[in-house]
Amino acid sequence: MDLIETGKIVNTHGIKGEIKIQPWTDDAEDLLSFDVFYIDQKAYTVISSRLHKGMVLVHFDGVQTLEAAEKLKNKIVFADASLFELKEGEYFQRDLIGLQVYDSQTGEYYGELTDIFQTGANDVYEISSGEKKEEKKLIPAIKDCIKSVDLSSGEMKISPLEGLFD
Repeated sequence: MDLIETGKIVNTHGIKGEIKIQPWTDDAEDLLSFDVFYIDQKAYTVISSRLHKGMVLVHFDGVQTLEAAEKLKNKIVFADASLFELKEGEYFQRDLIGLQVYDSQTGEYYGELTDIFQTGANDVYEISSGEKKEEKKLIPAIKDCIKSVDLSSGEMKISPLEGLFD
């Protein structure tokens, strides 16, 4: 099974063992359909889940008290990656990290995609180059800039906006 990080337990909720997950997905509602989450490689069956102020509140089988829920605070929550339905042009961030980035028109090599920042309006990709990857370029993850992504070849083709890399 291919597990993917889906969020972090940031707090408890109430006194009956419910936990509050900060979702790391584009749409927190996606997590409501999952029956099982994994924490520290252990499966936790979901009894109930709901959205509350941008967080996902989950009650796990076997976590019935505030004390039991407290033990899960600050843990990373994983789910089976096959449960996510990605649309055309959507990717897991982990699959983009490490792609080699080239200019879509000239073929110029810009470097390796090394980080992704979520800014609210759109993600921003960090492209690192140089001997120690010390040279950094930032590019917005928008259709005007990202021309193609080929996970099988490990390449991304971009068209930087005018003046972006000046």
